[in-house]
Amino acid sequence: MPSTSKKLVMAAMIFAVSMTFIDQTIVSIAIPKIERELHLSSVGVQWVVNAYLLALASFFAFGGRLADTVGHAKMVVIGVVVFALASVMCGLTPANSAAEAWIITFRVIQGLGAAIMYPASLAIVVSSFEVRERGRAIALFFGVAGGLTSIGPILGGYLSQWTWRSIFWVNVPVAIVALILMAKAKPTTETRPAPLDVRGLVLVVLGVGLSVFGLQQSQVWGWGNPATTGTIASGVALLVVFAFVELGRNQPLIQVRMFAIRAFLVENIVLFFSMACFLPIFFFASVYAQGALAFGPNKAGLYLLFFFFGFAPGVQIGGRVLDRTGAKQVVVIGCAVAAAGFAQWASRVTQLHLGTQWYFVLLSGFGLGLMVGPANTDALNQAGRLSYGEATGVTQTTRNFGGSLGLAALGTLFTSMIARRFTTDLVSHGVPRATATQIASAASRSQFGSTSGHNSAQALQVVHDSIAYGMRAVLFSMSAVMIVGFLAAVIGLRRGIHHAGDVADSQEASDTEPAEKREPAADTTS
Repeated sequence: MPSTSKKLVMAAMIFAVSMTFIDQTIVSIAIPKIERELHLSSVGVQWVVNAYLLALASFFAFGGRLADTVGHAKMVVIGVVVFALASVMCGLTPANSAAEAWIITFRVIQGLGAAIMYPASLAIVVSSFEVRERGRAIALFFGVAGGLTSIGPILGGYLSQWTWRSIFWVNVPVAIVALILMAKAKPTTETRPAPLDVRGLVLVVLGVGLSVFGLQQSQVWGWGNPATTGTIASGVALLVVFAFVELGRNQPLIQVRMFAIRAFLVENIVLFFSMACFLPIFFFASVYAQGALAFGPNKAGLYLLFFFFGFAPGVQIGGRVLDRTGAKQVVVIGCAVAAAGFAQWASRVTQLHLGTQWYFVLLSGFGLGLMVGPANTDALNQAGRLSYGEATGVTQTTRNFGGSLGLAALGTLFTSMIARRFTTDLVSHGVPRATATQIASAASRSQFGSTSGHNSAQALQVVHDSIAYGMRAVLFSMSAVMIVGFLAAVIGLRRGIHHAGDVADSQEASDTEPAEKREPAADTTS
């Protein structure tokens, strides 16, 4: 493919997926304002974020399989249109009793549009570049898209001062640019027609949905309620059934056998744990910045921007190191740096001062940026060229399932730690413990992101302190999660550059094509 065509394809795909990146951060910034104006509960607020991630996790494999079957370019266009229309409807959420159901429903549809669009977009990028160009190409893909993501906090801060609804409507012009570039680029990829695995789709949607729903609702039902453990156990059981069903199918929704490739399995484990931190951090950092530091939306956007100041160069460095030395070194170092960054960040958040923590926010972003791209690229490099959409579906399902579970689990921790600290502070000010517990429990289910209902300086300090305490618990947990990712990479990955899928693909081609049409296999020994 000519260099100019590659650049145009890259630009088209970046604009397409940038909506999904921007949406993650821009919505997080506006969450406190959405919560106040629509009178959402704390669980409802988390569902505004998690419904989107849950739809991504549930339908990503389906989107990847559909793209491989129907055509990647076609699915990018459909996904962009669905995403843009759902964004418009999110912005039209009525401010009445139907608000929570309305916005969550269209956030799910947004996630469905992204699940259709994203694997097809990444598959087009991967198939447009040679093996030895992919690390840098995907680093550019994620780096520029991540740069556009960094606009989200700033843009969200300014737009939400006018109306939070505009944070959804801003996706429309981005979608139009993406469609225009798609029309000019006309990317072409190989397809592999096959029947869709409806049974597998139902099982994975129910399995992912129930497991995350049980974790999310544990804040309401409590861990002593059989409904909580029963829902989570049912979700996990369905995912196990899904795996066995897929093993027995000739045309499965997910090629579970891909996990027999050691590097693919390990990289997906690493991606699962890293996304359990990366995707939820925007939600918690926004609530902390506005609820504990008392920042307005603009300043809260700048707070999140420190994370991207680390993330963007980390992505670029990680991609270059991957191309030179392989994935293990950079993934291991990235996990370690992120774990250290989160731990140091956690130790500073209760000081309620940006000046003591911004460099650790940056360090956390750098660590995650360093390892996320290489881990994702290395996983994709294990698949043959006709399986990029499918492999992308697997890795992104893993990523977004990790993000959904992370937000649900950390959301439960965040709420419980806030309530505990709130109770302690009230008791220290002379409130009887039983009364303090009731007040804290009620407050933790309402608007902790808002300080508008607390008039005295003492009451404000209690709220700020409680949210900071919850944030500290979340960040220390993220550090522990990244240590698990670090250990998985140290134990499971091999040094050097390995493109097992491409070797297999070349071997398959040599077996099926006439000798005069065979292409030399890619050199994977260096």
